[in-house]
Amino acid sequence: MKLNYKRTMLIGLAFLSITAFWQFYDNEIPKILKYTFNLGETATGAIMALDNILALFLLPLFGIISDRSSTKLGKRMPFITVGTILSIVLFLVLMMVAKPSGNLGFFILILLLLLIAMGTYRSPAVSLMPDLTPAPLRSSANAVINLMGALGGVFTLVMTMLLLKGSNDPAATDYVPLVISIVVCMGISVIVLFFTVNENRIRNQIESEGGLNSLGDKIDSGADEDNTNKGKKLPPEVFKSLVYLLFSVAFWYMAYNAVTTAFTRYVTEVWHLEGGSYAGALMVGTVAAVLSYIPIGRISSATGRKKMILAGVLLMSISYIAIAAMNSYSALINILFALIGIGWAAINVNSYPMVVEMSSSGDIGKYTGTYYTFSMAAQVFTPILSGFLLEHVSYRTLFPYAFVFSTLAFFTMLMVKHGDSKPEMKKNILENFDVGD
Repeated sequence: MKLNYKRTMLIGLAFLSITAFWQFYDNEIPKILKYTFNLGETATGAIMALDNILALFLLPLFGIISDRSSTKLGKRMPFITVGTILSIVLFLVLMMVAKPSGNLGFFILILLLLLIAMGTYRSPAVSLMPDLTPAPLRSSANAVINLMGALGGVFTLVMTMLLLKGSNDPAATDYVPLVISIVVCMGISVIVLFFTVNENRIRNQIESEGGLNSLGDKIDSGADEDNTNKGKKLPPEVFKSLVYLLFSVAFWYMAYNAVTTAFTRYVTEVWHLEGGSYAGALMVGTVAAVLSYIPIGRISSATGRKKMILAGVLLMSISYIAIAAMNSYSALINILFALIGIGWAAINVNSYPMVVEMSSSGDIGKYTGTYYTFSMAAQVFTPILSGFLLEHVSYRTLFPYAFVFSTLAFFTMLMVKHGDSKPEMKKNILENFDVGD
């Protein structure tokens, strides 16, 4: 059984468009709230948590709704298409109308609507991969999906470096060229996805070829795969592993999201960098992740998902505490961010497939929503808590904070005993680049 790399990369275009937007959101919205609307760190953190508060409800909801949907375009594609269109329109309104107005209430209203639009299609977009990929290949497929997502992040970072100019007054920063480039990226990505991935045809093809569901059971080609195990209660020992895994997800997101949300302000306050210069370190980390996704997917096939996640969490913890000791920006910081990127790739390639592996075949959207509920719950709490520490203690608390929660994730991950499927290794390394038809 071989992974169709070409098809998986096309499926990943949905995730690419999503991460292109979120890279801008995490980097620039906090700066706009601080410098344009003069909000403090705690208030900025509270507003930045809005997307995660909404996601607690929207991601499980639309995961379940898309599970139960059946259209000529498929289960997930209608949500991806409509959600992207609404998000693009609201993004343009936010940055070209609401921000220049200087009205904080209007800005937050449009931001809220934009976050709702993004939330309607994130679970369907992520669920598209396991829907169209047999279970043993999902770690490798998830590596490709995360690679595509990372490319979206790299695109935004490159455009930030090229189009966002430094200014003595950060409130006067012109975001329009950068926003237009991101909107074009989002639009083109989903258009290509729409015309190249026939969701219903591919699902039927995998079923007819004897694809495997998320529990490793062969699908009867005469049965309805979406209802094979739908609603089945997990065995107690599997449920226990799932709980520990979900807590691990929450802890490592608390660490990572604190850094990504506050880093643009950290470099200004601690390292005294201006404009888009922060993007260099973030891009090093993202490129390191991009280069490591495929190798990590292959290594995971041999070592297992859990070991790779533990190695990734440990690598990130060490890097966080090392950066905390840095008093100024240097080349060593780029190396440490590269290690963070590799660690994050090891986590992302394997954690979501472990959740799906423990689910039942008809409930992929539901468990996708549950996975994101925990990651988003962490991201609701962490901008507020870390923002409070930044404002009332010191900016120096950022990386020790990340170290503490990353270390907690390591210990909870040790308790996970299920979902560690090892996909079949390829006999020839060239098979890893087989793109199929």
